[in-house]
Amino acid sequence: MIKNKIGKYRWTIVALLFFSTTINYMDRQVIGYLKPILSDKYGWSNSDFAMITAWFTALYAGVTVFAGAIIDKIGTKLGLALSLSFWSVMGMLNALCGGAVYQHVIVRSLFGIGEAGNFPASIKTVAEWFPKKERALATGIFNSGANVGAMIAALLVPWLAANTWFNGQVEGWRMAFLFTGAIGLIWLIFWFVLYDTPAKQKKLSEAEFAYIHSDDIPSSSDDVIKEKIPWIKLLTYRQTWSFFIGKFLTDGVWWFLLFWLPDYMKKQFNMQGEAIMLPLFTVYGVAIIGSVAGGGFPMYFINKGMETFKARMKAMLLIALLPIVLIVTQYFGDVALFGNNAYIYALIVICIAAAAHQAWSANIFTTVSDLFPKKAVGSVTGIGGLAGGIGGVLMQLLAGWLTDAFKNNPQSAYLILFLVCAFAYIFAWSIMKVLVPRFKPITDL
Repeated sequence: MIKNKIGKYRWTIVALLFFSTTINYMDRQVIGYLKPILSDKYGWSNSDFAMITAWFTALYAGVTVFAGAIIDKIGTKLGLALSLSFWSVMGMLNALCGGAVYQHVIVRSLFGIGEAGNFPASIKTVAEWFPKKERALATGIFNSGANVGAMIAALLVPWLAANTWFNGQVEGWRMAFLFTGAIGLIWLIFWFVLYDTPAKQKKLSEAEFAYIHSDDIPSSSDDVIKEKIPWIKLLTYRQTWSFFIGKFLTDGVWWFLLFWLPDYMKKQFNMQGEAIMLPLFTVYGVAIIGSVAGGGFPMYFINKGMETFKARMKAMLLIALLPIVLIVTQYFGDVALFGNNAYIYALIVICIAAAAHQAWSANIFTTVSDLFPKKAVGSVTGIGGLAGGIGGVLMQLLAGWLTDAFKNNPQSAYLILFLVCAFAYIFAWSIMKVLVPRFKPITDL
């Protein structure tokens, strides 16, 4: 009854973030589905493809640090708008590339620079618009856009790539880049019409404004002072390093699932093109459940009286155990044992891991707003994005090297990769717990 009185405009803001994240991941996913086509057409090796995705990941990660600081400075409204505009244009520009690997490296790197602003801006927006107890759920909702974007790409990109366009003048793979890149520009209209900070939003009631700020971490002039907080100062806190390590060890798993699942389906089950549309659509669809349910999971413990951060870490521990099922992926994916339905059993295991990652992601992002004042959230999120990107680069390079080294036995390469992914989360949680054993928010920034 109280919640009905305070208003719901903050959920409109989450909807905007959900669609920007959907567009972000749809655009990002295009290159993964086009790998078999471009590799066959231009003779790329697995390491060539890994180089393209690794450079994208590296630039994405490196600029995320700066993007977070810039967004802390210029605000979320302008910051996210500039980010989405740039990555959309760069995504469309990818259609003009030829077969030279360096062309795709350059354009995808620029594309990564643009995409770097989405998560720092979104996490900061959630911190501005939600009380702490709702932030994991809000983050889980907008973060589920990553899966929706991947699902749309799973259906759209193979279909676009399988046809020629404009009387055969435009190859399908080029149209995939053009079409997906253009969608983002439409989102900008809704962002500028509907978004502003809570203090400036006239559609926000006083009751909802008070509710949003009901459990803020005390911080001197937090909503007034806009000075840049030096990264070197943020790196003196164990809380920053906890987030850094957590992202470094786990983000690479999601990069692997995004960019290498189409290749895995081709080499393990001889499935490609439109044949992989429904299986991968299902993987990312199930991951949505993990994102939303995982974001709300700590609420179960909070409602039982547990302190917010303790509830978050307990939920993350249980989530971290789920990806361990990946150790049986190759066993269930053995066609000799399970016949033509082997891919279904392997995908069930991968679905569990993908859902677990999204649940983990919703909660680890929210630890930042649990522990830091709002003015530092963008910068700390950017630092974590850098860490996750470094882990992602290493995972891309490892995938490329292993699949080339085991060219005649790709099953062995993917066995190693799935083993790495299986234990990443429980290892990350253990280190995070050592660094921040109990709730200790930063109040001296």
